[in-house]
Amino acid sequence: MSSLDFRFLRSLHVLQALPVLILVTLFLFLQGCSSLSTTQRQPRTGSEEEIRALAKGIHERALTMDTHADISANFASEKDDVGSPENKRQVTLPKMRKGGLDAEFFAVFTPVGVRTDSAYENAYRNAQNLFDVVHRLPTNYSDQIDIAYTADDVVRIHKSGKLVACIGVENGYPIGTDLSRVKEFYDKGARYITLTHSDHNQICDSSTPRDDEAKELYGGLSPFGVQVVQEMNRLGIMVDVSHASKKATLAALTLSKAPVIASHSGADVVSKNPRNVDDETLQAIKAHGGVVQVVSLAEYIKTRQDSPERVAALEALRKEYGLPEGRGAGARQAMQALTQEQRAKYREKTAEINAKFPRPQVTVQDMVDHIDHIVKVIGVDHVGIGSDFDGGGGVTGWNGADDAFNITLELVKRGYTEDDIRKIWGENLLRVWREAERVAREIQAAEKH
Repeated sequence: MSSLDFRFLRSLHVLQALPVLILVTLFLFLQGCSSLSTTQRQPRTGSEEEIRALAKGIHERALTMDTHADISANFASEKDDVGSPENKRQVTLPKMRKGGLDAEFFAVFTPVGVRTDSAYENAYRNAQNLFDVVHRLPTNYSDQIDIAYTADDVVRIHKSGKLVACIGVENGYPIGTDLSRVKEFYDKGARYITLTHSDHNQICDSSTPRDDEAKELYGGLSPFGVQVVQEMNRLGIMVDVSHASKKATLAALTLSKAPVIASHSGADVVSKNPRNVDDETLQAIKAHGGVVQVVSLAEYIKTRQDSPERVAALEALRKEYGLPEGRGAGARQAMQALTQEQRAKYREKTAEINAKFPRPQVTVQDMVDHIDHIVKVIGVDHVGIGSDFDGGGGVTGWNGADDAFNITLELVKRGYTEDDIRKIWGENLLRVWREAERVAREIQAAEKH
């Protein structure tokens, strides 16, 4: 899509009141109902040494960003020293340097709980603690990393030679029903908020509700969720639709005045999974100028068939510990009822099963297949990287920040240009971030008149 087409679409204020599918239809009409296919890329020719040298140069020149890594309460402390080469985390400062990963969004994550004031308050305190954890980075590693609060900060810090830390909030649940917390999270550095997580919350429906929950609670956004999205627009926080249901995603796209992101998702056509984005939704994200950051969680990247031996072993383990099938409230309560020692032993036995009956391998090539599909459907301006490291993400060849070069290498092998790769690694996300900032300035200026 040309910048002229996009500015024209954005200038038609009446479209904001139309259903998102009508907007997509009009977008296609403005494109002359022509094919959305991109320039056909041919596999790179040359020796392995030549291709690696080309990829190395591109990787060094690009500003590389990953939009999702999880943290713990001990992160960036003596108990979890992310400056240590011995740290086993997937994202540490030495691994970022080794892999040439320049910027990382660290996730302030809280799971979805019951919708009560006391539960919201507990989640809020947990989120507060994790914000403080991220802020330990520039305190404890002042010569190595700094926090970015604007898109321009990312570029400035990178040019200074330091690594860049950004903050995203995974799950709007700790907002509770207090809209002022959105501003509070912004002031602490949050620059995207994932509307929900693996269950419906007070903001919107999830793409993966628990087994004992209805498929839909609101049919999209809740009335409070509408207010949250509007407040995010007003402040300049990117709206993140990863984990949201399709209806919630389309509702957010219709409502938001700024482009939205999916911080860690895949392409549903490549691997059927409710957490992934189908082609219709991809088109809507493009029509609004957004970006899909491709996840590296194996379950979302490739559909795998477990061996009968693995299935039987896991079933026997579940019965041994008296855990019910599924992931509903009963399963969660049963796991919580186990003692700490029992849970540790359960995880240990699960690891033994994983080692004895490993699942089929998922690779960086499989992950780049998702990038290929999104580029084919909506173009290279609307795709990026969002690993979900230290939260379940990781595939062979892209299993930590130290493997970042392998993505560039695979893209080069597939014929992507340097401009393409720079967009995928960070420029697309920075464009959306800047657009969110611009929209916020306009809204705040209008409020003063």
